[in-house]
Amino acid sequence: MITIRKGQKEDLPPVLELIKELADYEKALDQVANTVSRMEEDGFGDQPVFGFLVVIEDNIIIGTSIYYYRYSTWKGKRLYLEDLVVTESKRGVGAGKLLFEATLDIARATNCSGMMWQVLDWNEPAINFYEKYNTQFEDNWINCNIDF
Repeated sequence: MITIRKGQKEDLPPVLELIKELADYEKALDQVANTVSRMEEDGFGDQPVFGFLVVIEDNIIIGTSIYYYRYSTWKGKRLYLEDLVVTESKRGVGAGKLLFEATLDIARATNCSGMMWQVLDWNEPAINFYEKYNTQFEDNWINCNIDF
């Protein structure tokens, strides 16, 4: 049986392992610098900056969605889906669909004007998954960042 619930502190070690699994799939494992203690502070400290859901099968976390709120001057409050990952051996059983829809429900319940996320242009399985939701894929924006 598959269940979804809000993430808890004790879920962070397996969630970080899922993040690393995703990073490895995206050929960027060497870029993961996050730690469980940092995630604990950032998600459960005085000023939490992210939330997450976990999907569980047989008392084992098999997937997660990590999200936060952002503000668009054009559209207002938006939910940003940072990562949605289901461990490779459990893909195709419906866990990702349940997790994605539960994340959409959070956006609706918190009066967001929509949800945003990114997908790598070569990740056909993810693109095919998101197309089922009438996703708008943009090609006009360049991602930028500065690391400290």
